[in-house]
Amino acid sequence: MDRATEGRQTRNAERTRRSVLDAAVQVILDKGAAVTLAQVAAAAGVSKSGLIHHFGSRDQLVVALVEDTNERFRETVRSHLDLSENHPGKMLRAYVRALCAGSAEVATARDFASAPMWGGLYTIPAVVPVMDENAAWWDEQLALDGLSPERIMIVRRAAEGIAMAAIYGEQDGGSISSARDLLLELATEGTFRTPL
Repeated sequence: MDRATEGRQTRNAERTRRSVLDAAVQVILDKGAAVTLAQVAAAAGVSKSGLIHHFGSRDQLVVALVEDTNERFRETVRSHLDLSENHPGKMLRAYVRALCAGSAEVATARDFASAPMWGGLYTIPAVVPVMDENAAWWDEQLALDGLSPERIMIVRRAAEGIAMAAIYGEQDGGSISSARDLLLELATEGTFRTPL
């Protein structure tokens, strides 16, 4: 087989894998963690045997989905890093910006913050270490920022709560923007001040 053919096959496999992972997110968000391979295959427009070629079992698909969602969220946060900020809290501020960015980031935040989705997936034993590793990665990255653990926890959990409220339509753009600004201030060393 020549290199051009190998390259096309690799790209096709990557497209199929991406299509399956994207479909799996949608199906799990719509139907919950008890989703079947047949449902995901139908949503992705591939045969069940084609899906099994990429993911040997339902558990392998779910683990790959969790890993992919974690990495996509990390990339989203990295895209919000402001490298010109030369003071502690840079990664935490990027985290806040990513979760409180508004409609452009709602899909990624929804995937990240969907409690029913992740809660159901925790019943799959292979998912637990993946989620634990991801939580440890975030703990380490945010701790490297140089802010106190208490400040990091409060800002991080508040940003996650705002993202959930936005996903469920409980907050409008203006209130999300105001909350984001307050959290960005909290994610900076110094004393937090309430606007007058």
